[in-house]
Amino acid sequence: MPAEIPNRRPLVIAHRGASVAYPENTVEAFAGAKAAGADAVELDARRTADGQLIVHHDAQLHDGRVIVELAAADLPDHVPSLAEALDASTGLIVNIEIKNWPDDPDFDETEQVAAGVVDLVREKGWRDDVLISCFHLPTVDRVRELDPGLATAFLHIRIDGPTALAQAVEHGHGALHPWDPFVTGDLVARAHDQGVKVNSWTVDDPDRMLELASFGVDGIVTNLPDLALETLGG
Repeated sequence: MPAEIPNRRPLVIAHRGASVAYPENTVEAFAGAKAAGADAVELDARRTADGQLIVHHDAQLHDGRVIVELAAADLPDHVPSLAEALDASTGLIVNIEIKNWPDDPDFDETEQVAAGVVDLVREKGWRDDVLISCFHLPTVDRVRELDPGLATAFLHIRIDGPTALAQAVEHGHGALHPWDPFVTGDLVARAHDQGVKVNSWTVDDPDRMLELASFGVDGIVTNLPDLALETLGG
């Protein structure tokens, strides 16, 4: 029997835009997610050698060049600036995932990307329409230090849900972004009891979407926003 969907369905968050129908993390993918009816998009922010904020998941391009060693003008045309990505996503919530992990070639303890994201969001008037997340807890902590009014989320995969929830609460983040296998009804209930929203990633299976909705998750990150909307009810 299908799980029962609560009256308030989860937000449908298009992972890197509508990333099956279009190349991921492109203006076309973000516009496609909007056209499909998604509530939000998720994207990845990195920096270039000349300090520009761009949107790309990996630290390297497909040809192996490291993005932080290149000027923004040297990037392929399909790699948008963060400002261009926001413009393409007008009307949606945007989950900006800051890429700053110690194992990456562009890791930066001075948190340049965090500071740049906060400045850009303020400059473009997006403070009420973004959710900023990161796997590296000190990075998302830095966002809160720079602007406590911005919505922030602790993104995780390497630790279990209850431990991650405790860290999110301790550090004052309003949302937890757990890897889907860690999400249980108990975790969602415990998070909500402590005022923390739960957005699960990355889910493309309709049965699992229904189960997560029955748990009361706040958002589902998916590569297939059109399927998610069909499954969860528009």
